[in-house]
Parts: sequence; C-alpha cells; structure tokens
Amino acid sequence: MIKEHHKCLIIGAGPAGYTAAIYAARAELKPVMYVGMQPGGQLMDTTEVDNFPGYPKGVEGPQMMEDMRGQAERFGTDVRTGVATQVFFNESPKRVLIEDKAEITADTIIIATGATAKWLGLPSEERLKSGGVSACAVCDGFFYRKQEVAIVGAGDTACEEATYLSKICSKVTMLVRKDGFRASKAMVNRVMTTPNIEVLFNTETVEVLGAQTVEGVKIKNNQTNVESNLVVTGLFIAIGHTPNTDIFKGQIDLDENGYIKTIPGSTNTNIPGVFAAGDVQDHVYRQAVTAAGTGCMSALDAERWLAAQGPVSYTHLTLPTNREV
Repeated sequence: MIKEHHKCLIIGAGPAGYTAAIYAARAELKPVMYVGMQPGGQLMDTTEVDNFPGYPKGVEGPQMMEDMRGQAERFGTDVRTGVATQVFFNESPKRVLIEDKAEITADTIIIATGATAKWLGLPSEERLKSGGVSACAVCDGFFYRKQEVAIVGAGDTACEEATYLSKICSKVTMLVRKDGFRASKAMVNRVMTTPNIEVLFNTETVEVLGAQTVEGVKIKNNQTNVESNLVVTGLFIAIGHTPNTDIFKGQIDLDENGYIKTIPGSTNTNIPGVFAAGDVQDHVYRQAVTAAGTGCMSALDAERWLAAQGPVSYTHLTLPTNREV
C-alpha cells in the first residue's frame, strides 16, 4: 500500500470539492483530491443547468463538472480516482485509507462527499431521469413553466417544493403515500391554501409513463387498489436525501440525519483541521452555487488554520515518493 503525506486532502468532487481545490491550489496548498466513483456528484445526472452564473446559454451538468475539474487541474490540483473507505481523525496527522491502494495522511482535510437523493426505485423513473424526472424543483422547475407536474413526498421539503412549483406551473399534484402529511402545520397550511395544488392521499406511484420524456404517471390508491393515469410532463421526487457520511460516523460530529455539523459562519467541524463543504453539511439549500460557495470557504478556512499552526512537522513519518494509485 502506498503511503503519502499532503498539506491538503479533498475527499469528494462536485461543485464544493472542485471549488475548494481551485482555491487551495491557488494558495499553494498543493491539494490532492479523490473524486470517488461518481466524480461530479448529483450534477452528473443533470441534463441542463441554467442557474449557475457564467453559463448564459446553460450547460449540461457533466460538462460543468469537466470545466471545474480542468480549472482545478490548471492550478495544480492532483485529481485522482479512488474511494475513501476509512478515516482516522483522532490521530495526528489525520489518516485516510483509499480502498486498499493508499494510506494518506494530511495536515488538513476537506470533506465534500455530498448527499444522494432518495428515489422510488422504479425502472421507468431511472430511464426518464434525463427526460422529466427530477429530485430538485428549484433546479428544474423553470423548464415546466405553465405545465402540469406531479411531486412525490409528504414532508416539509415536498411541501416547500410544491409551493415553489405552483408559482411556475399551471397545476401541481402532490402524491402522498399515506393519509396525511409529515410536514409542519405551517407548510401543510401553505399547500392546502394554494389553489393550483391538488393533494392525492393514499396514492402510490406505480410507473412513470413516456418513451423519451415524461407523459404521465400511473398511480394507485393503496386503499382501493384502483389504478389510474395522471397526465403530467414532469415528475419531482421529494422524499429526502442521504448525506454520504457513513465512513465518518464515530470520527466527526453528525446531526440526527447524518449531515456533518459545522460551526455557523464557517466550514469548521469539531475536529481541528477537518472542514466540510457542500451538501454533506447543507440540508437546506442544496444548490450547486451554494456548494461552490462553501467549497471556497473550506479552502480559505484550511489555509487560515494552517497559517495559525505555524510550521508542521511529522518526524515519525517515512513516506515513499511513488504517487501512483
């Protein structure tokens, strides 16, 4: 197993990770970045991004991630493919295992592993992710102006996104699996008093209809077992996200939903020298541009933390020069 030591290790890609890399590289932190199995995160499943500054004609998610990677590499970021499988934040220096290939120690670590949207698990849903099925109303709602759409979910996020869509779309149908909401009373009241939102309780999504794009949704009343087709051009899934933090459990403070806790106004975690950026610590906004912003913050926080420590020396480490993984 290869052993290396670096000033700055970035775990995860996406807007947060790549922005952190750009700023860290420009600060001469010589960052090494492991991008995991899906470099670019959720944006790799996004066909068109219209709300990220600098792209007046819009851009496809994968292309935007390639652009960010190219910019990070231009300043000297060492971008590698590999999955962090274990971390040891209670050691000095902090240590990370990359599969069975490498053992990396670092003065600072930036976590940008993101979060994964929860899906229904339907084959038709997977097939039409680029054709009208979305997990982000704020990202994609604009494309469905004056059209009829459906949204699956019963919590605060679903209610908030339904309300957002109601201002853009001609009609929004909420598909709620049980006989009531899980949302707060305030959010429920907002939904129920919006004229162009219809709520179908005890309703499950059976299939997403359409060949290339969404043409409707087959739904079933789970009390009567009666199936019917709902004509819509877009389907939004709002049943939650799962932060990609499994390997950090027991090593860093997480909230009740598994998101990394950061000190307000910063990206600092409870572990000195470890920072978190992007959706892995943000369950509120979940936008590419806000992720990029916290990526910038994390690199600045790391740079300032290093400066405050003075020269760092780990005399007990003997590291080979081979950097191939």
